[in-house]
Amino acid sequence: MDTIELIYFNAGGGHRAAAQALQQVMTAQRRPWQVVLTNLTDVIDPQALFQRLTGLQPEDLYNKRLASGFTLGLAQELKLLQGGIRMAHGSLVQRLRAHWQRSTPDLVVSLIPNFNRALCDSLGQVRPGVPFVTVMTDMADHPPHFWAEPELPQHLVCGTAHAVRQAMAAGCDPARVHRVSGMVLRPAFYAPATGCRQEARLAAGLPADAPTGLVLFGGHGSRAMLRVAERLSDVPLILMCGRNAALAAALRAQPARAARRVLEFTPDVAAQMRLADFFIGKPGPGSISEAVHMGLPVITTRNAWTMPQERWNTEWVRQQGVGVVHRSLRTVRAAVAETLARLPELQANVRLIENQALLEVPALLSRLLPASARQHSRAEPSPA
Repeated sequence: MDTIELIYFNAGGGHRAAAQALQQVMTAQRRPWQVVLTNLTDVIDPQALFQRLTGLQPEDLYNKRLASGFTLGLAQELKLLQGGIRMAHGSLVQRLRAHWQRSTPDLVVSLIPNFNRALCDSLGQVRPGVPFVTVMTDMADHPPHFWAEPELPQHLVCGTAHAVRQAMAAGCDPARVHRVSGMVLRPAFYAPATGCRQEARLAAGLPADAPTGLVLFGGHGSRAMLRVAERLSDVPLILMCGRNAALAAALRAQPARAARRVLEFTPDVAAQMRLADFFIGKPGPGSISEAVHMGLPVITTRNAWTMPQERWNTEWVRQQGVGVVHRSLRTVRAAVAETLARLPELQANVRLIENQALLEVPALLSRLLPASARQHSRAEPSPA
């Protein structure tokens, strides 16, 4: 049985969600693979030294920034992070070599940015001939050395035509650049709807027919949701706060003239999206893709606070005609009015987007594996 190892970390949540989604679908398809999920943080800091020194996981710093909404300056911080990763390359490769010797994968899938050079280098040294595949969980790259590593034998899976063009421009081998039809979504988003939508809305405390928005700013929420809810006090809203219990409490205490459904973490985002008519949130690749897949036009923003790797996502929203993009949440009321005025048009455009990446990625891995097995059976691992 071949071993497929999926590499993720917990910064933002989308990387872990994509890894879990692939594991679930490959298990459901009964492929003859052992699918293993590996948190990169556990590999490069096995003694949890960072947490012992600071009281936090490395990803917690990033996630707290997202929850606070204070994302200004992340572009500059990214350059510092990448510089640190380059300086630590030798140490990272050494730790990863030891990991590959223990895990002996037949194919490795990275669902994370920034660390792909160290992952690919170390795998090639210990497991020559084993394919290294990076599945982008962003709709666009933020070069250099974010997702694509053109000088390495990296297979790069792109969910948009724009990401493919970026890979070609960077000098990636065309034979190793693979296009799929979108971001990897959890299997729940492909489950057929059941029951009566109007009855489900009434059971959730929402009006049966009034246009209802779903507000989602990632798995850790954002205090920006308080401003959205305040400005839309007369609009029915589903407010999804993720793991941010303090935010949920503040939203429940906020006065409103329309029905509100405030939720903390729930794995069934798809069920909540089925109750809504439009989406409000930051231009994250996962949440935008989930909303569009569930038929919801998108309201989002682009400004200096938008994370650099997410800025192109707003161009995709405009190009596909699936939503409206404003510069600030201060105009969210006008954005909702524009969306409702254009709702039939936007909904028609949303229906044109068909995302089957969840099924396309395992099919691609299946094509890569046989060549890997033959090659690896003839290749001896390099000495440690």
